[in-house]
Amino acid sequence: MEECEFPTVNSNDTEIKKILEETKTIAIIGLSPNPEKDSHRVAKYLQSVGYKIFPVYPKETEILGEKVYRSLKEIPEKVDLVDVFRKASVVMSVVEASLDRGDVKTVWAQKGIVNNEAGEKAKDSGLQFVQNFCTMVEHKRYF
Repeated sequence: MEECEFPTVNSNDTEIKKILEETKTIAIIGLSPNPEKDSHRVAKYLQSVGYKIFPVYPKETEILGEKVYRSLKEIPEKVDLVDVFRKASVVMSVVEASLDRGDVKTVWAQKGIVNNEAGEKAKDSGLQFVQNFCTMVEHKRYF
């Protein structure tokens, strides 16, 4: 079991609202095809409120009517936000992949996922970084 960290690096309410307002496209890392899973429910909600989603998952060809990609770098369109539904230990590699792409503005680690080291790297490299918040819950809170 991974040790829990307290989130010391995070965006504030004003930044979170602005991120959700400005984001158009979201790559969802770990989007499960299983409708019972949080990643599936959140992605379906984000899709229903107008975001274009890109599922990133090791299996499947289509989830929620969208083509599934094996990695962030495979997505041929612009990605504004990367939403992470994986273990905290994976967040650093997601930040690095986001920086390699050059078009990602925000890395968002879902509720319960905290990696302060990845957050520091993201912020130091000019990315916005949110952790331990749910994109769906925050969207409902502001809109």
